[in-house]
Amino acid sequence: MTWKVGLLFSETGVTSIIERSQLNGALLAIDQINEKGGVLGRKIEPVSYDPASIVQKYGELCEKLIVDHKINVIFGCYMSSSRKEVLPVIEQRNALFFYPTLYEGFEYSPNVIYGGASPNQNSVPLGNFLLENYGGRIFFVGSDYIYPRESNRVMRNVVRQGGGEVLGEVYFDLESGGADFDDTLADIKRAAPDAIFSTVVGQSCIEFYRAYLAAEGDAAICPIASLTTNEGEIAAIGPEASEGHITAAPYFRSISSPENQSFLEAYKKKFGTTVDVTSCCEAAYCQVHMFARALEITGEIDTVALREALLGMRFDAPQGEIKIDPDNNHTYLQSRIAKVNAGGEFVIQSQVRRAIKPDPYLVSPTIFDLHFRQLEVAESG
Repeated sequence: MTWKVGLLFSETGVTSIIERSQLNGALLAIDQINEKGGVLGRKIEPVSYDPASIVQKYGELCEKLIVDHKINVIFGCYMSSSRKEVLPVIEQRNALFFYPTLYEGFEYSPNVIYGGASPNQNSVPLGNFLLENYGGRIFFVGSDYIYPRESNRVMRNVVRQGGGEVLGEVYFDLESGGADFDDTLADIKRAAPDAIFSTVVGQSCIEFYRAYLAAEGDAAICPIASLTTNEGEIAAIGPEASEGHITAAPYFRSISSPENQSFLEAYKKKFGTTVDVTSCCEAAYCQVHMFARALEITGEIDTVALREALLGMRFDAPQGEIKIDPDNNHTYLQSRIAKVNAGGEFVIQSQVRRAIKPDPYLVSPTIFDLHFRQLEVAESG
């Protein structure tokens, strides 16, 4: 007899470059747990479906996992639009959903454990970093769905509170690439911003960075700053087009710690490479391990019991210690800002001293000052 869990990550389609790494992170954690005898003598059995990056399929396959396979715990989704498809199914069926992805905030569900960064953990530190180190004239470019539009709304407030201005705001279809960016890149060149804030995702992200280089964009003068461009995309973009650009995230593959080294060694042993290890991959890995700990406490896959066991739980993650906040089901996370070097590796430029309490609704009136003071410059190596 096994403990069945559902995995809902796309292995094909426009967001597969990230979702495959999330799937791998979850599978690695399941392997590690099962190698130690599973949970209470029973192994964890993953049942995985590929939604192919098609938004409506996430909801349909979530229903299939719950109804056909009698599964009550599901890990999945990258895009917020796919999470929104899953959410009503999860709530109606009273299942437990682990979402291992940064997102735009302004949401709470008792049926969801949010494992990625909320805006106060990445948008606010990144906005402050750009204002301090580059200037306040920012141009927004994003993919056309919920997360980029809402992230830009948050970032617009950060920039304006810091005395900066948004020079332009343009959105592209998820299938966009190459020449589709030409007009916007010409507008950026005319506007001469201090930085570009990009929420372009998936294959379009890769195409955008390459198009920026082809249009003679210079990261030393005007970097692309992002919350979504991680190691997987950088590997696909290539060092020439990615050098000098900036990302904010709780985790980077280049973190030097025993926990991260063990994680990377295990990942490479299973998958043959660490080139696609990202913050979203690490989040999925951590969420599976935390679920297993909660299951050991409860001895049953029950949504209410598991949630109670999870709230307040701490875990020594590859990024550093994290904790599930009992106030809102989100996760205390580290916050780092890194720049891509000539070898295509992220070099951490600044980081907070301790994990940041998630504030998904940005209700704290001192949020901007607080996290700016926490940032400390690290050696650029």
